[in-house]
Amino acid sequence: QVQFVESGGGWVQAGGSLRLSCAASARIYSSHIMGWFRQVPGKEREFVGCIRWGTQRTYYADSVKDRFTISGDKAANTMYLQMDSLKPEDTAQYFCARTTSYSTYASDYSYWGQGTQVTVSS
Repeated sequence: QVQFVESGGGWVQAGGSLRLSCAASARIYSSHIMGWFRQVPGKEREFVGCIRWGTQRTYYADSVKDRFTISGDKAANTMYLQMDSLKPEDTAQYFCARTTSYSTYASDYSYWGQGTQVTVSS
């Protein structure tokens, strides 16, 4: 069973940048779609974006488009989330997970990591 481990979170001032990593314990196949989600206490897990592993095509939520960039390192089985121009409303626990069909719903993804906290101060 694959496991995903997120890292790279931390505290940053508004306008700053962070780069998150999602490392897989096993190979990520071309048929997989890797997703990033975020969650704040008391709210549902929110879709941030995803990447089709085979083609490396990316998709983003409107709230992060043009600020966040998802990329994948096939050799390292690791996905990244480059976050620029961060805003206080980006503060959340960030998670990665896997699916096999494009979806923006957390319920369609499996093998969730434990997440990494991102805090953006104003």
